[in-house]
Amino acid sequence: MHYTEPQDCNFGIEFYMFKRITFNPRVMGGRACIRGMRLTVSLIVNLVANGMTTGEILAEYPDLEAEDIREALQYAASLASEEVHPFSVSHS
Repeated sequence: MHYTEPQDCNFGIEFYMFKRITFNPRVMGGRACIRGMRLTVSLIVNLVANGMTTGEILAEYPDLEAEDIREALQYAASLASEEVHPFSVSHS
């Protein structure tokens, strides 16, 4: 098996929708990768954030597909939509 199955991860059901995002503790330290390759979601998001187009990224990384880039951005967006709810600790 080249990646950790989603049910083995501590993620919610929304992560099942990302078919191209894989996690494996032996690949890039378990970080979110594209289809089991040593290309992380964070690399793809960083390239886009720094102005590279999909075409430029695909030319630089020929093993990638346009859908990989779209899904990496969708995955990052889903993480950014997380809500933080502060709680107070009672000091009694």
